[in-house]
Amino acid sequence: MSKVAHYLQEHVVGEVMTGADARRYFATDASIFTLTPAIIVYPRSENDVRKTARFTWQLAERGRVIAITARGSGTDQSGAALGGGILVVFPAHMHRILEFDGKSGDVTVEPGINYGKLQQTLNTHSRFLPPYPASLEYSTIGGAVANNAGGERSTKYGSTREYVKRLRVVLANGEVIETSRLNRRELNKKLGLNSMEGEVYRQLDALIDENHDIVQQSVLPVTKNAAGYALADVKRKDGSFDLTPLLVGSQGTLGLVTEVTLETVTHNPVTTLIAAFIDDIKSAQAVITELKALPHPPAAIEMVDGHLLDFVQVHNPTLLKGIIEPPFQKLALFIEFDNANDRVQKRMAKRTLKVLEHANATYKIESDTDQKEQLWKVREAAAAILAHQESGAKPLPIIEDGVVPLERFEEFLEGVYSLFNLYHLPVSVWGHAGNANLHVQPLLDLGQVGDRQKMFKLLEEYYALVMRLGGSTTGEHGDGRLRAPFLEQLYGPEVYSLFKQVKQIFDPYGTLNPGVKIGVTLDDIKPLMRQEYNLAHLYDHMPHN
Repeated sequence: MSKVAHYLQEHVVGEVMTGADARRYFATDASIFTLTPAIIVYPRSENDVRKTARFTWQLAERGRVIAITARGSGTDQSGAALGGGILVVFPAHMHRILEFDGKSGDVTVEPGINYGKLQQTLNTHSRFLPPYPASLEYSTIGGAVANNAGGERSTKYGSTREYVKRLRVVLANGEVIETSRLNRRELNKKLGLNSMEGEVYRQLDALIDENHDIVQQSVLPVTKNAAGYALADVKRKDGSFDLTPLLVGSQGTLGLVTEVTLETVTHNPVTTLIAAFIDDIKSAQAVITELKALPHPPAAIEMVDGHLLDFVQVHNPTLLKGIIEPPFQKLALFIEFDNANDRVQKRMAKRTLKVLEHANATYKIESDTDQKEQLWKVREAAAAILAHQESGAKPLPIIEDGVVPLERFEEFLEGVYSLFNLYHLPVSVWGHAGNANLHVQPLLDLGQVGDRQKMFKLLEEYYALVMRLGGSTTGEHGDGRLRAPFLEQLYGPEVYSLFKQVKQIFDPYGTLNPGVKIGVTLDDIKPLMRQEYNLAHLYDHMPHN
């Protein structure tokens, strides 16, 4: 065990590990990268996190930089949960619900809590956290906050950032701060602090004031976005100021979150689900647009394409048996209403059927729980792609989270098909149609030089397509290492320069998750690629996307 590890074990209450087996286990997440940590710390409390950060800061002051990376359950597909220095792993001990307010529905939790378990607890109080990702059963709240996660209900309810009210965060130097929206008087108090917290507020306030127009350019015309830093919502027109939206989605590059207070909403398990089958993409776009314009829009508008259904029919036909039969149409949409008012829910479902009939779509409508689960199995068929094991080719999460303005949905989908056709790759598309946020994972073999070269060509052309359509490179999974090289191209040099300055304000020595989001090139990530891709650490569950 190194001197650093010995020091940490002496000063923290949680466990410190340097064994080869532990380091090997944490060398991968759900991304295509591998990076072996030097030390793993399982913090038992915020104090352990504070001491670890303080120690790395002191070393950095003497010229020795050791990276510190927060990690949840390792479901990150962008490589943001990997680090070559100290990995701070939260789920072992910091996984508690600290407080639940029965009146407001607000809940305060530690970052390592399992998302699904929290959701179950909230459901017993007739509440839920709407922006849950498909991986909720095996991911953490800390990871959702880090990535500004979204999911099937984000079309109605938005992403994680809209539900985080307060954070407790350990800064790079070990200081602990609390974030929430401050009025002008409260902000002035923060600006006067003689601490790193005061310095952060002073520098960030000045940066935003001096670059107001550039900050506004960082708002992309999409319904969800996990790229870059959310600078635009920090300081509002009324002068109020909040670091929370900036830290949500920052992937551990600005601070280490130790406590999260979340707003929840009323949960209604009585829903109406409509599965619609459409053979024309332009018509599908028109349907989605009309549904989004309803007085009470659907909670979910999900999709899988006919290529995915064809794939499942070949490789796992029993999955669809009795639910949907070939030949499959181009798109299957899954439209769900969860309105608390039963009459409103039925009225919106009726209006949806009229929209579908006008588009010459066929459909099934269900309100019975068991029947709804059967229909949702078709959407969840995407998991069959992720489980594909034929030859050495695996579905790689490299171009799986683009999001464009809804009016460009058809162009986006056709563009993806053209790109895969160009490289002679089978294509299957699924995702959140209501947000025009599509998931697609090409079948490639990382062990083959030709496939690795093809992968990087595909990367560049796919993200160029997304940007050409006015979209974002990531709707809900974050930049990480994978998409960080495209961040300057996405936002332009002026906005990217602000992002770099934000990073410098919070992390002057570069100890917080370096190699993620800022200052990353394609040449930086190429040596980190795995030779063979798998999701071995997630096989307790069936990975979903």
